[in-house]
Amino acid sequence: MRFAFKTAPQETSWADLLAVWRAADDIDVFDSGWTFDHFYPIFTDSTGPCLEGWTTLTALAQATRRLRLGTLVTGIHYRHPAVLANMAATVDIISGGRLELGIGAGWNEEESSAYGIELGSLTDRFDRFEEACQVLIGLLSEPTVDFAGRFYRLRAARNEPKGPQRPHPPLCIGGNGEKRTLRIAARYAQHWNFVGGGPELFARKRAVLAAHCADLGRDPATITVSAHVRVTSAGVGAALEEAAALGEHGLDLAILYLPPPHDPRVLAPLAEAVRDSGLWTARAG
Repeated sequence: MRFAFKTAPQETSWADLLAVWRAADDIDVFDSGWTFDHFYPIFTDSTGPCLEGWTTLTALAQATRRLRLGTLVTGIHYRHPAVLANMAATVDIISGGRLELGIGAGWNEEESSAYGIELGSLTDRFDRFEEACQVLIGLLSEPTVDFAGRFYRLRAARNEPKGPQRPHPPLCIGGNGEKRTLRIAARYAQHWNFVGGGPELFARKRAVLAAHCADLGRDPATITVSAHVRVTSAGVGAALEEAAALGEHGLDLAILYLPPPHDPRVLAPLAEAVRDSGLWTARAG
């Protein structure tokens, strides 16, 4: 198993967020770092402070040298996918090929409504999401793209320069929906993120993903499987027990979700506990 960390840019300062990422960049246990893409804090007081995800990710890419990095996940309805493709290529260049492109169909009604951004019905969200995956892959890998969908239309669209990762930065699709999310992940993703739940639920969702892969003639082993593992007041031991339980059902990457306030001093003991657990396997190369 590999390990990563996530710092939501809410209820925190830029200085504290930056300090955590700079410290983590020097700790080999952490394979990657993740942020989120929301305009309001989530699962807490939504009137609190929240830094914009892609702006902070770009700055963190410049401030680090080793960590792979991404958003878990970008709501696709917040930005036209052609604009997002241009952003992603630029961050891939700035980071030297370390971007993981995390995307999802979107869900936050409060901030969408407040900003006047149409979220749409569940059917619309996933129809739009599947179109967006095609637009993103095309613009990140092809010289020009023509696309005629219900939500997006492109005509001889270009996105230059492209990033160093070929054919494109890995797509990380987050979500647990069996009919649409996991089928879209099986078709387009290189990385699927299980958003939360116990080991039995994880095992079921992973089996559904494998079934969709079989329908498409794809080897499910070509998709990295990750999960959020929250570090709470129960302590690091409880988080590692959860990671171990998920690992018994095939978890590749445990993403340790660090609560605010963010403090780099938590990282060294956390990394030591991961090493001592015997769960960690360093990334090859």
